[in-house]
Amino acid sequence: MNPPEKTEAVRSPWELTLRRFARHRLGSASFFLLCVLYVMALGCEFFAPATREWQDLRHSYCPPQPIHFSWADGLTVGALRRLDNPVTFARTYVEDAGVKIPLGFFVHGEPYRLFNLIPLDRHFLGVNRERLAARGRADDADAVFYLLGADKYGRDVLSRLIYGARISLSVGLISMVITFVLGVLLGGISGYVGGGWDNLIQRVIEVINALPQLPLWLALGAIFPADWSPLTVYFCVTVALSLISWTGLARVVRGKILALREEDYAVAARLLGASHARVLFRHLVPGFTSHIIVTLTLGVPGMILGETVLSFLGLGLRPPIVSWGVMLQDCQNLQTVGHYPWLLSPVLFIVLTILSFNFAGDALRDAADPYSDR
Repeated sequence: MNPPEKTEAVRSPWELTLRRFARHRLGSASFFLLCVLYVMALGCEFFAPATREWQDLRHSYCPPQPIHFSWADGLTVGALRRLDNPVTFARTYVEDAGVKIPLGFFVHGEPYRLFNLIPLDRHFLGVNRERLAARGRADDADAVFYLLGADKYGRDVLSRLIYGARISLSVGLISMVITFVLGVLLGGISGYVGGGWDNLIQRVIEVINALPQLPLWLALGAIFPADWSPLTVYFCVTVALSLISWTGLARVVRGKILALREEDYAVAARLLGASHARVLFRHLVPGFTSHIIVTLTLGVPGMILGETVLSFLGLGLRPPIVSWGVMLQDCQNLQTVGHYPWLLSPVLFIVLTILSFNFAGDALRDAADPYSDR
Protein backbone atom coordinates (compact mmCIF):
# COMPACT_ATOMS: atom_id res chain seq x y z
CA MET A 1 0.00 0.00 0.00
CA ASN A 2 1.09 3.53 -0.75
CA PRO A 3 1.90 5.62 2.34
CA PRO A 4 -0.81 8.16 3.18
CA GLU A 5 -0.21 11.64 1.87
CA LYS A 6 0.85 14.18 4.45
CA THR A 7 -1.82 16.56 5.62
CA GLU A 8 -1.26 20.30 5.69
CA ALA A 9 -0.99 20.18 9.51
CA VAL A 10 2.04 17.84 9.56
CA ARG A 11 4.00 19.34 6.67
CA SER A 12 7.09 21.37 7.49
CA PRO A 13 7.01 25.13 6.87
CA TRP A 14 9.44 24.71 3.95
CA GLU A 15 7.21 22.08 2.31
CA LEU A 16 4.18 24.32 2.68
CA THR A 17 6.12 27.28 1.25
CA LEU A 18 7.27 25.31 -1.79
CA ARG A 19 3.76 23.95 -2.44
CA ARG A 20 2.24 27.41 -2.30
CA PHE A 21 4.99 28.83 -4.52
CA ALA A 22 4.44 26.06 -7.09
CA ARG A 23 0.78 27.05 -7.34
CA HIS A 24 1.75 30.61 -8.26
CA ARG A 25 1.97 30.26 -12.05
CA LEU A 26 3.47 33.64 -12.84
CA GLY A 27 6.03 33.31 -10.07
CA SER A 28 6.96 29.77 -11.15
CA ALA A 29 7.30 30.85 -14.78
CA SER A 30 9.49 33.78 -13.73
CA PHE A 31 11.67 31.48 -11.64
CA PHE A 32 12.02 29.10 -14.62
CA LEU A 33 13.03 32.03 -16.87
CA LEU A 34 15.65 33.13 -14.35
CA CYS A 35 17.02 29.58 -14.26
CA VAL A 36 17.30 29.60 -18.07
CA LEU A 37 19.10 32.96 -18.02
CA TYR A 38 21.56 31.84 -15.37
CA VAL A 39 22.25 28.55 -17.16
CA MET A 40 22.94 30.49 -20.37
CA ALA A 41 25.19 32.88 -18.45
CA LEU A 42 27.08 29.99 -16.84
CA GLY A 43 27.73 28.30 -20.20
CA CYS A 44 27.82 31.46 -22.31
CA GLU A 45 30.72 30.19 -24.45
CA PHE A 46 28.60 27.23 -25.57
CA PHE A 47 25.26 29.01 -25.99
CA ALA A 48 26.65 32.05 -27.85
CA PRO A 49 26.74 31.59 -31.66
CA ALA A 50 30.13 33.35 -31.77
CA THR A 51 32.93 34.10 -29.34
CA ARG A 52 33.18 37.40 -27.51
CA GLU A 53 36.17 38.59 -29.58
CA TRP A 54 34.80 37.55 -32.99
CA GLN A 55 33.99 40.39 -35.39
CA ASP A 56 33.44 40.98 -39.09
CA LEU A 57 33.81 44.61 -40.16
CA ARG A 58 32.29 43.78 -43.55
CA HIS A 59 28.94 43.35 -41.77
CA SER A 60 28.97 46.28 -39.38
CA TYR A 61 25.46 47.29 -38.32
CA CYS A 62 24.05 44.23 -40.05
CA PRO A 63 20.29 44.02 -39.26
CA PRO A 64 18.73 40.98 -37.57
CA GLN A 65 18.26 37.99 -39.86
CA PRO A 66 14.91 36.19 -39.60
CA ILE A 67 15.09 32.40 -39.37
CA HIS A 68 13.22 30.38 -41.99
CA PHE A 69 12.16 26.74 -41.75
CA SER A 70 11.27 24.19 -44.39
CA TRP A 71 11.12 20.42 -44.28
CA ALA A 72 13.60 20.20 -47.14
CA ASP A 73 16.26 22.60 -45.85
CA GLY A 74 15.53 22.79 -42.11
CA LEU A 75 16.52 26.00 -40.36
CA THR A 76 18.05 28.58 -42.68
CA VAL A 77 18.67 32.31 -43.00
CA GLY A 78 19.02 34.28 -46.18
CA ALA A 79 22.41 35.71 -47.10
CA LEU A 80 22.60 39.49 -46.64
CA ARG A 81 24.31 41.42 -49.43
CA ARG A 82 25.82 44.76 -48.44
CA LEU A 83 25.13 47.75 -50.68
CA ASP A 84 27.05 51.03 -50.26
CA ASN A 85 25.61 54.20 -51.80
CA PRO A 86 28.51 55.96 -53.57
CA VAL A 87 26.92 59.38 -53.08
CA THR A 88 25.57 59.35 -49.52
CA PHE A 89 27.80 56.51 -48.27
CA ALA A 90 24.68 55.00 -46.75
CA ARG A 91 24.99 51.31 -46.00
CA THR A 92 22.08 48.94 -46.61
CA TYR A 93 21.67 45.19 -46.58
CA VAL A 94 19.46 43.22 -48.95
CA GLU A 95 18.49 39.61 -48.30
CA ASP A 96 19.38 37.27 -51.11
CA ALA A 97 16.47 34.82 -50.95
CA GLY A 98 18.17 32.57 -53.50
CA VAL A 99 21.08 31.82 -51.15
CA LYS A 100 20.11 29.93 -48.01
CA ILE A 101 22.58 29.62 -45.16
CA PRO A 102 21.93 26.38 -43.24
CA LEU A 103 21.74 26.51 -39.47
CA GLY A 104 22.06 23.72 -36.96
CA PHE A 105 22.31 22.82 -33.31
CA PHE A 106 25.57 21.70 -31.68
CA VAL A 107 27.56 22.81 -34.72
CA HIS A 108 31.28 23.41 -35.05
CA GLY A 109 32.34 27.04 -34.88
CA GLU A 110 34.87 29.38 -33.33
CA PRO A 111 37.03 27.56 -30.74
CA TYR A 112 36.75 28.59 -27.10
CA ARG A 113 37.52 27.35 -23.60
CA LEU A 114 34.45 26.43 -21.58
CA PHE A 115 34.76 27.88 -18.05
CA ASN A 116 38.23 28.94 -19.23
CA LEU A 117 39.30 25.32 -18.81
CA ILE A 118 37.87 22.92 -21.43
CA PRO A 119 38.80 23.56 -25.10
CA LEU A 120 35.75 23.13 -27.34
CA ASP A 121 34.39 24.38 -30.65
CA ARG A 122 30.75 23.26 -30.40
CA HIS A 123 28.03 25.92 -30.25
CA PHE A 124 24.40 25.45 -29.33
CA LEU A 125 23.17 27.22 -32.50
CA GLY A 126 25.06 28.52 -35.48
CA VAL A 127 25.90 28.16 -39.16
CA ASN A 128 26.28 24.54 -40.22
CA ARG A 129 29.66 24.77 -41.94
CA GLU A 130 29.60 21.15 -43.11
CA ARG A 131 26.35 21.60 -45.06
CA LEU A 132 27.59 24.96 -46.31
CA ALA A 133 30.77 23.37 -47.64
CA ALA A 134 28.74 20.60 -49.29
CA ARG A 135 26.91 23.31 -51.24
CA GLY A 136 30.20 24.83 -52.41
CA ARG A 137 29.88 28.01 -50.32
CA ALA A 138 32.50 27.38 -47.66
CA ASP A 139 34.28 30.65 -48.55
CA ASP A 140 31.15 32.78 -48.91
CA ALA A 141 31.84 36.01 -47.00
CA ASP A 142 28.11 36.59 -46.52
CA ALA A 143 27.56 33.22 -44.82
CA VAL A 144 27.01 34.84 -41.42
CA PHE A 145 24.27 34.55 -38.84
CA TYR A 146 23.10 37.57 -36.84
CA LEU A 147 19.86 36.71 -35.06
CA LEU A 148 19.76 40.07 -33.24
CA GLY A 149 21.94 42.03 -35.66
CA ALA A 150 25.50 43.33 -35.38
CA ASP A 151 27.12 46.40 -33.84
CA LYS A 152 29.46 48.89 -35.47
CA TYR A 153 32.36 46.45 -35.39
CA GLY A 154 30.37 43.58 -36.89
CA ARG A 155 30.13 41.74 -33.56
CA ASP A 156 27.14 39.51 -32.96
CA VAL A 157 24.74 41.25 -30.58
CA LEU A 158 23.17 37.99 -29.39
CA SER A 159 26.55 36.50 -28.49
CA ARG A 160 27.55 39.62 -26.59
CA LEU A 161 24.20 39.60 -24.78
CA ILE A 162 24.81 36.04 -23.60
CA TYR A 163 28.37 36.87 -22.54
CA GLY A 164 27.14 40.04 -20.84
CA ALA A 165 24.57 38.04 -18.88
CA ARG A 166 27.39 36.31 -16.99
CA ILE A 167 28.68 39.66 -15.71
CA SER A 168 25.39 41.47 -15.11
CA LEU A 169 23.63 38.55 -13.45
CA SER A 170 26.62 37.54 -11.35
CA VAL A 171 26.93 41.09 -10.02
CA GLY A 172 23.42 40.69 -8.60
CA LEU A 173 24.19 37.32 -7.01
CA ILE A 174 27.54 38.29 -5.48
CA SER A 175 26.10 41.55 -4.19
CA MET A 176 23.22 39.57 -2.69
CA VAL A 177 25.67 37.37 -0.75
CA ILE A 178 27.54 40.38 0.64
CA THR A 179 24.24 42.11 1.43
CA PHE A 180 23.04 38.96 3.23
CA VAL A 181 26.16 38.82 5.43
CA LEU A 182 26.11 42.52 6.32
CA GLY A 183 22.33 42.74 6.74
CA VAL A 184 21.95 39.65 8.93
CA LEU A 185 25.07 40.35 11.00
CA LEU A 186 24.52 44.06 11.69
CA GLY A 187 20.72 43.80 11.84
CA GLY A 188 20.96 40.84 14.22
CA ILE A 189 23.41 42.63 16.50
CA SER A 190 21.27 45.76 16.45
CA GLY A 191 18.09 43.92 17.44
CA TYR A 192 19.60 41.40 19.88
CA VAL A 193 22.17 43.51 21.74
CA GLY A 194 20.31 46.83 21.66
CA GLY A 195 21.57 49.81 23.63
CA GLY A 196 24.45 51.81 22.22
CA TRP A 197 25.18 49.31 19.45
CA ASP A 198 21.58 49.55 18.28
CA ASN A 199 21.73 53.35 18.20
CA LEU A 200 25.04 53.37 16.34
CA ILE A 201 23.95 50.90 13.66
CA GLN A 202 20.58 52.60 13.16
CA ARG A 203 22.20 56.02 12.77
CA VAL A 204 24.59 54.60 10.14
CA ILE A 205 21.60 53.09 8.31
CA GLU A 206 19.76 56.41 8.38
CA VAL A 207 22.78 58.27 7.00
CA ILE A 208 23.15 55.78 4.13
CA ASN A 209 19.42 55.88 3.35
CA ALA A 210 19.45 59.69 3.38
CA LEU A 211 21.98 59.82 0.54
CA PRO A 212 20.42 59.98 -2.96
CA GLN A 213 21.11 56.65 -4.59
CA LEU A 214 21.98 57.64 -8.16
CA PRO A 215 24.45 60.43 -7.24
CA LEU A 216 25.99 58.07 -4.69
CA TRP A 217 26.48 55.43 -7.40
CA LEU A 218 28.06 58.04 -9.67
CA ALA A 219 30.38 59.19 -6.91
CA LEU A 220 31.48 55.63 -6.16
CA GLY A 221 32.02 54.95 -9.86
CA ALA A 222 34.09 58.10 -10.31
CA ILE A 223 36.47 56.93 -7.56
CA PHE A 224 37.69 53.95 -9.60
CA PRO A 225 40.97 54.82 -11.41
CA ALA A 226 40.92 54.43 -15.18
CA ASP A 227 44.06 52.25 -15.15
CA TRP A 228 42.54 49.52 -12.98
CA SER A 229 42.21 46.08 -14.53
CA PRO A 230 38.70 44.95 -15.62
CA LEU A 231 38.68 42.30 -12.87
CA THR A 232 39.46 44.90 -10.19
CA VAL A 233 36.75 47.22 -11.45
CA TYR A 234 34.26 44.33 -11.50
CA PHE A 235 35.08 43.44 -7.90
CA CYS A 236 34.87 47.07 -6.74
CA VAL A 237 31.52 47.67 -8.48
CA THR A 238 30.10 44.57 -6.81
CA VAL A 239 31.31 45.61 -3.36
CA ALA A 240 30.16 49.21 -3.84
CA LEU A 241 26.63 48.10 -4.73
CA SER A 242 26.55 45.84 -1.68
CA LEU A 243 27.73 48.52 0.73
CA ILE A 244 24.71 50.70 -0.03
CA SER A 245 22.12 47.92 -0.36
CA TRP A 246 22.31 46.09 2.99
CA THR A 247 20.32 48.64 5.01
CA GLY A 248 16.85 47.37 4.03
CA LEU A 249 17.67 43.79 5.04
CA ALA A 250 19.24 44.98 8.30
CA ARG A 251 16.04 46.82 9.21
CA VAL A 252 13.96 43.70 8.50
CA VAL A 253 16.27 41.48 10.58
CA ARG A 254 16.32 43.98 13.47
CA GLY A 255 12.52 44.14 13.60
CA LYS A 256 12.17 40.35 13.58
CA ILE A 257 14.84 39.90 16.26
CA LEU A 258 13.13 42.46 18.50
CA ALA A 259 9.87 40.50 18.18
CA LEU A 260 11.43 37.07 18.78
CA ARG A 261 14.22 37.58 21.31
CA GLU A 262 11.84 37.34 24.30
CA GLU A 263 10.04 34.23 23.05
CA ASP A 264 10.07 31.19 25.32
CA TYR A 265 12.44 29.13 23.19
CA ALA A 266 14.99 31.97 23.05
CA VAL A 267 14.83 32.54 26.81
CA ALA A 268 15.11 28.79 27.42
CA ALA A 269 18.21 28.58 25.21
CA ARG A 270 19.88 31.38 27.17
CA LEU A 271 19.00 29.74 30.50
CA LEU A 272 20.51 26.46 29.29
CA GLY A 273 23.81 28.24 28.77
CA ALA A 274 23.74 28.86 25.01
CA SER A 275 26.01 31.69 23.88
CA HIS A 276 24.52 34.87 22.50
CA ALA A 277 25.84 34.05 19.02
CA ARG A 278 24.18 30.61 19.12
CA VAL A 279 20.87 32.04 20.30
CA LEU A 280 20.96 34.68 17.59
CA PHE A 281 22.09 32.66 14.57
CA ARG A 282 20.92 29.17 15.57
CA HIS A 283 17.52 29.88 17.13
CA LEU A 284 16.30 33.35 16.09
CA VAL A 285 17.48 33.97 12.51
CA PRO A 286 16.21 30.59 11.12
CA GLY A 287 12.73 31.54 12.33
CA PHE A 288 12.31 34.09 9.55
CA THR A 289 14.60 32.72 6.82
CA SER A 290 11.79 32.92 4.26
CA HIS A 291 11.46 36.66 4.84
CA ILE A 292 15.20 37.10 4.35
CA ILE A 293 15.03 35.20 1.05
CA VAL A 294 12.15 37.37 -0.14
CA THR A 295 13.97 40.58 0.78
CA LEU A 296 17.12 39.47 -1.03
CA THR A 297 15.18 38.36 -4.09
CA LEU A 298 13.46 41.72 -4.40
CA GLY A 299 16.79 43.51 -3.88
CA VAL A 300 18.74 41.83 -6.69
CA PRO A 301 17.05 43.87 -9.50
CA GLY A 302 18.24 47.10 -7.90
CA MET A 303 21.82 45.83 -7.92
CA ILE A 304 21.60 44.78 -11.57
CA LEU A 305 20.21 48.20 -12.47
CA GLY A 306 22.99 49.85 -10.47
CA GLU A 307 25.66 48.05 -12.47
CA THR A 308 23.85 48.88 -15.70
CA VAL A 309 23.63 52.59 -14.87
CA LEU A 310 27.29 52.85 -13.85
CA SER A 311 28.50 50.96 -16.92
CA PHE A 312 26.21 52.91 -19.27
CA LEU A 313 27.66 56.18 -17.98
CA GLY A 314 31.22 54.85 -18.30
CA LEU A 315 31.83 54.89 -14.54
CA GLY A 316 31.50 51.19 -13.85
CA LEU A 317 32.63 48.27 -15.97
CA ARG A 318 34.54 49.16 -19.11
CA PRO A 319 35.53 47.35 -22.31
CA PRO A 320 36.87 44.73 -22.93
CA ILE A 321 34.47 43.48 -20.24
CA VAL A 322 31.07 42.72 -21.78
CA SER A 323 27.99 43.49 -19.71
CA TRP A 324 24.54 44.75 -20.57
CA GLY A 325 25.45 48.21 -19.32
CA VAL A 326 28.64 48.28 -21.39
CA MET A 327 26.68 47.26 -24.48
CA LEU A 328 24.25 50.12 -23.94
CA GLN A 329 27.10 52.61 -24.28
CA ASP A 330 26.57 52.28 -28.04
CA CYS A 331 23.06 53.69 -27.55
CA GLN A 332 24.09 57.07 -26.16
CA ASN A 333 23.67 58.60 -29.61
CA LEU A 334 19.97 58.87 -30.42
CA GLN A 335 20.68 59.04 -34.15
CA THR A 336 22.48 55.70 -33.95
CA VAL A 337 19.56 54.17 -32.06
CA GLY A 338 17.12 55.52 -34.64
CA HIS A 339 18.99 53.85 -37.49
CA TYR A 340 19.97 50.66 -35.67
CA PRO A 341 17.28 49.94 -33.04
CA TRP A 342 18.50 46.38 -32.44
CA LEU A 343 21.33 47.85 -30.37
CA LEU A 344 18.71 48.31 -27.63
CA SER A 345 18.37 44.54 -27.24
CA PRO A 346 20.05 44.61 -23.79
CA VAL A 347 17.12 46.71 -22.55
CA LEU A 348 14.74 43.83 -23.30
CA PHE A 349 16.93 41.39 -21.35
CA ILE A 350 17.20 43.82 -18.44
CA VAL A 351 13.43 44.36 -18.31
CA LEU A 352 12.72 40.61 -18.48
CA THR A 353 15.23 39.93 -15.71
CA ILE A 354 13.90 42.68 -13.44
CA LEU A 355 10.28 41.61 -13.95
CA SER A 356 11.17 37.96 -13.36
CA PHE A 357 12.89 38.77 -10.08
CA ASN A 358 9.95 40.92 -8.97
CA PHE A 359 7.32 38.31 -9.88
CA ALA A 360 9.33 35.51 -8.25
CA GLY A 361 9.86 37.67 -5.18
CA ASP A 362 6.15 38.45 -4.93
CA ALA A 363 5.35 34.74 -5.20
CA LEU A 364 7.87 33.96 -2.46
CA ARG A 365 6.39 36.68 -0.29
CA ASP A 366 2.91 35.18 -0.70
CA ALA A 367 4.25 31.69 0.00
CA ALA A 368 6.30 32.74 3.02
CA ASP A 369 3.21 32.47 5.26
CA PRO A 370 1.96 28.98 4.33
CA TYR A 371 -0.64 28.89 7.10
CA SER A 372 -2.48 31.96 5.84
CA ASP A 373 -5.90 31.67 4.23
CA ARG A 374 -4.86 33.40 0.99
